[in-house]
Amino acid sequence: MPDPHDPPLRKIIHIDMDAFFASVEQRDNPALRGRPVAVGGSSGRGVVAAASYEARTFGVRSAMPSVTALRRCPDLLFVKPRFDVYQQVSRQIRAIFARHTDLIEPLSLDEAYLDVSINKHAIASATQIAQMIRADIARETGLTASAGVSYNKFIAKLASDQNKPDGLCVIRPEQGSAFVAALPIKRFHGVGPRTAEKMAGLGIVTGADLADKTEQWLLAHFGSWGSYLHGAARGIDHRPVRPDRIRKSIGGERTYGEDIWTESGLRDALESIADIVWERVERNEAQGRTVTLKARYADFQTITRARSLGQPVPDRAAFGQIGQALVDQILPLQNGIRLLGLTLSGLSSAEEEEETDLRQPELPFS
Repeated sequence: MPDPHDPPLRKIIHIDMDAFFASVEQRDNPALRGRPVAVGGSSGRGVVAAASYEARTFGVRSAMPSVTALRRCPDLLFVKPRFDVYQQVSRQIRAIFARHTDLIEPLSLDEAYLDVSINKHAIASATQIAQMIRADIARETGLTASAGVSYNKFIAKLASDQNKPDGLCVIRPEQGSAFVAALPIKRFHGVGPRTAEKMAGLGIVTGADLADKTEQWLLAHFGSWGSYLHGAARGIDHRPVRPDRIRKSIGGERTYGEDIWTESGLRDALESIADIVWERVERNEAQGRTVTLKARYADFQTITRARSLGQPVPDRAAFGQIGQALVDQILPLQNGIRLLGLTLSGLSSAEEEEETDLRQPELPFS
């Protein structure tokens, strides 16, 4: 149970679209419905960007090499991604969210947090709002969404994954700590495979195992993240929904069908990526001080090089120049380059404002 002296409870909904990219493709092409579908490239060094639930039953997952996916599911149908369509559908979905609240924190094209503690229709039940949103999404887009409803962001996100696809899960305040305790630690948001492996080595396999550790112990083993883990293991998360949340980085990368072996080829490839990334920077009206180059060699060794400025990178030309200077640091090439990426981080908005307190008054939870 949350401490009675903690900030007021919120009513948080986490909406997560079901197999979003693949579901859009199945919606728009009836021949794909009920079939195992992967969005991405099917040949060479292609990677699965998204997989339908039919494909997932064979173990096909996003970020999996296409050759591996085809080995697991020989009947897998590959579809080229249509990001312009996905973005358009995402805008439709966010317009549905906005009918209920302005406190919307998008995490990606297909998921977002909503704080409905105070909402535009004065509906007392967060569960009812989640049901209305899911029904509107299905009617207006032809797609399904899963929802988690709870008193904080951490548990709402866990809950949205509980009854997928097309599911709803409600975790009330008195249920939070028990719900978290029963979950495998790998289900915790932010705990990737490597961290889960480290935790297993320390005897942490479930939320209950994590809750057995003191905050001091967690700080010693996981740094500042330990405080967050200590609270999460007890169902506590005070983070507000941030509609003005600023992305930590904007970047892009590309895997090449043939390795890059020449300096000229590497520099040309970097300029192409810089064009794409800077367009995203301008679209988000972002500013950043750190440029990071990522390169993966043919033997899968991955390296990064970064440079930080005392002020934001002013324009595309400067962004490209810094990227090229970072390329200088990995020349001459001793191996072929199979992947290249460029990222701008240390971001702020163009007109950064002070944080505001988004806490809502306490209301009966339902």
